[in-house]
Amino acid sequence: MIWVISRFIVEAYKKVSDSGKDKIVEKTGGNSSIMTIPDSGCVMENGASCLPCTPEEEKKIVTDLRNESERNLKEGNLYFVISSSWFRKWERYVGIDGDENLIGNQSSDSRHINGASSVVAERPGPIDNSDIVENGSDSDGKGNDIQLRRMLIEGQDYVLVPQGVWEKLHGWYKGGPELPRKMILQGVYHKKFDVEVYPLCLKLVDSRDESQSTIWLSRKASLTELFQKVCALKGIEQDKVRIWDYFNKRKYAQLSVSNKTLEESNLQMDQDILLELVDGHQSSKIGMDSTGNDLALVSLEPSRSPLTIAGGPTLSNGHSGYRSNLYPGSSLGSGLTDMDDGFDACNSARKGEKGGLAGLQNLGNTCFMNSALQCLVHTPPLVEYFLKDCRAEINTDNPLGMHGELALAFGDLLRKLWSSGRTAIAPRVFKGKLARFAPQFSGYNQHDSQELLAFLLDGLHEDLNRVKQKPYIEMKDSDGRPDEEVAAECWKNHKARNDSVIVDVCQGQYKSTLVCPVCSKISITFDPFMYLSLPLPSTITRTMTVTVFYGDGSRLPMPFTVSVLKNGFCKDLLLALGTACGLKSDESLMLAEVYENKIYRYLEMPLEPLASIKDDEHIVAFRFQKKEIGKTRLVIFHRWQEKAELFGTPLVTYLVADQSSGADIEAAVSKVLSPFKKTSSAKAHVGKENGILLDGLDEECSCSDAQSVENAELEGTSCTDLSIPLRLTDGRVMNFNAFKKDTLFESGKIIGKLLRVVLDWTDKEQELYDSSYLKDIPEVYKAGLAAKKTRQEAISLSSCLDAFLIEEPLGPDDMWYCPRCKEHRQAIKKLDLWMLPEIIVFHLKRFTYGRYLKNKIDTFVNFPIHDLDLSKYVMSKDGQSYLYELYAISNHYGGLGGGHYTAYAKLIDENRWYHFDDSHVSAVNESDIKTSAAYLLFYKRVRSESKVEAGEASHSHSIS
Repeated sequence: MIWVISRFIVEAYKKVSDSGKDKIVEKTGGNSSIMTIPDSGCVMENGASCLPCTPEEEKKIVTDLRNESERNLKEGNLYFVISSSWFRKWERYVGIDGDENLIGNQSSDSRHINGASSVVAERPGPIDNSDIVENGSDSDGKGNDIQLRRMLIEGQDYVLVPQGVWEKLHGWYKGGPELPRKMILQGVYHKKFDVEVYPLCLKLVDSRDESQSTIWLSRKASLTELFQKVCALKGIEQDKVRIWDYFNKRKYAQLSVSNKTLEESNLQMDQDILLELVDGHQSSKIGMDSTGNDLALVSLEPSRSPLTIAGGPTLSNGHSGYRSNLYPGSSLGSGLTDMDDGFDACNSARKGEKGGLAGLQNLGNTCFMNSALQCLVHTPPLVEYFLKDCRAEINTDNPLGMHGELALAFGDLLRKLWSSGRTAIAPRVFKGKLARFAPQFSGYNQHDSQELLAFLLDGLHEDLNRVKQKPYIEMKDSDGRPDEEVAAECWKNHKARNDSVIVDVCQGQYKSTLVCPVCSKISITFDPFMYLSLPLPSTITRTMTVTVFYGDGSRLPMPFTVSVLKNGFCKDLLLALGTACGLKSDESLMLAEVYENKIYRYLEMPLEPLASIKDDEHIVAFRFQKKEIGKTRLVIFHRWQEKAELFGTPLVTYLVADQSSGADIEAAVSKVLSPFKKTSSAKAHVGKENGILLDGLDEECSCSDAQSVENAELEGTSCTDLSIPLRLTDGRVMNFNAFKKDTLFESGKIIGKLLRVVLDWTDKEQELYDSSYLKDIPEVYKAGLAAKKTRQEAISLSSCLDAFLIEEPLGPDDMWYCPRCKEHRQAIKKLDLWMLPEIIVFHLKRFTYGRYLKNKIDTFVNFPIHDLDLSKYVMSKDGQSYLYELYAISNHYGGLGGGHYTAYAKLIDENRWYHFDDSHVSAVNESDIKTSAAYLLFYKRVRSESKVEAGEASHSHSIS
């Protein structure tokens, strides 16, 4: 429904001060001015809408409230979950472009969701969260007992808004249901605020009738709060109940009323807890043996002795077993017990049964953790290390470590996995430690196994660092010294501060060379590495057509078709375009997507994946002088005055002056329009209509420069009026403000250094300019009817290594400070492998992250299982073997935001591969372990017999 405002006449412009910004209403002469406002559900007597705010005001209010909330983060703050589907409609309504969206994670396809958005976005209806809540939830209810669907992704499925924003949005639009969530503080040493979107779900089993109830509590809630909620639910006095940790339907520990949190008690999502009465009348049959006697229980009350890692009796497979009392006076440290992870003495490996074949239970999206852990616990040097007594190397004082707790938890878990036969382990204690020290892995969201691996290797190193007091060492420049001397010095300095089993077996060294492109200054450094992240080069290309517009108005737009790598980036497209259009060294190109006659987004990130650009999109490039970039950007929209609707491709240019006037804007628009002038308009149409030349110049104008449009004069108006029908507008092209030649615009006061104007195409403009060049620009790619489908490519591990070591310039956001030039330079960087560790991990970079799209590359990488020879890549000659063999793989199946991780690992003694899929473990043929899901590759050095003794006498990469 559209409300029509009554007639009124405005003589020039009217400032509306109570809206927070100046609004200019155009002069209407004697005509009626019609303003359309989306239906608000009410209308005042004078015909005006009673909308609470304009779209611009809503946007400003929400932005201010969000910024205020970010400045006042604290535990307990309320946030509300809103469906992304509804929130994007609101963003379009208030004019938030793709590059300034409040979600911060918008997909490039979001404009296609729920149909294509119109140029004039409609006011959204009531807030609708029905698509993100579980079926059966009451849409009118409060959010305390309404649960979100599992596996939702922030930014894609939902957004989080502060309480103040929710109250405003709900006041304007109503709807729901309300989904409040609290902010919690996570971590011990690296604290992090996080909104607990998914509270802990516990299944309460009543021992009296074995009925089940569901309880939702924050994982930061105390056991006292748990008792209170259970007693209130069951109507029982607190002193007459016992509650058990009933994980996997087994009594692990009796919970006691205390301030200990549910997370610290290692309670997991969707696990059972058991309720028993202690008044003497009700006896539970749950947790009893066949004779009715209570089963033996092990309390989890933590003891404080750190002596958890220790040796034990040797099993038949040659590995150490684990028992609770291994040394006189020792006890279970940090509250760790065998039973806590689903392991006890009766589950230990039977005589003759192989170790290392136990799975890990999935505790709720923990497959990423299970996959990385299985690879690490099957790393031979680490197995040997942690199955021995290594208490002396636990560093509890390292401020960069976790007081040894991470190493203790990892060592305990490793021993259980090697001692439990095929009984799956629930790594609850380890996950609890992980959440404490790395809050980014807390909760139950899916994460990256490589990111977890990086944290674990670094954390284990710091917990096991033999250096108690790290000395300060001032690094020296290479200054032309021999590489061997500089490398040895750098490694010696590194070992003086970092000395652990992780350094011994997992760290290598690479050479980094930077060359200044101006003064040719060379800087060489030697840095340690723990793994190598390899790009996946692609040989498959895609054809892309981009229309280039000239910001200086020097020529007509021209489409260029180029070939780029399918898995390339915007920088590759810009390079190919620059070559095709003859880009000069002092010029630059800016990519943008045009959608429904507006610029939907700018593609200004060099590493934005080209996968974010679809074949049916319209991409343009604006060509500028580099010196103009950073000045005020002027965007020119085109509108048919008769139909009041947009058409064509917006034009972009720059205003170079720090303070521009309306005359400067008019001149810039005239300049960028000049190539579109019809050739016959200058002479064939010379004549007057009411004293105005058809090309917009008044032959009787008293202004000195008759060729300059900004000095032209319209008959019957002052010299300050514009000669071209231009109006200021906003990103939605909904509000139009008049301005004159003498109107001043200071760049420092222009938000985002961005001005938008709309050019009204009257009959005069249509006769002067050829608008066909602005319309119907070609799509990125128009597939033919007989287009052939490209086969999936296959690349080799060596080609990935070559791509990693290739010489390339630094990105504009990663400039190097040249000590000779005393300026930041876009230096040329070259990496070389100098020294390789005993264990080398290759991370295949399958995930690319752009501003608008996250993409996964499913390319098959052909990697050797045996005899990986890296000798040609190593620059130093340290006498080590460079031959490696594969022993573990972390796999990722599926797409981003979900998917599933598994692992392949080889039992070295058995010479056989196994597949670890959470708790399920099965044998697999070696020929089947090569798949396109391979994500992390673990290799161990193959030593020749003549070098074994030398290798055992010293650390694998000591430099003499």
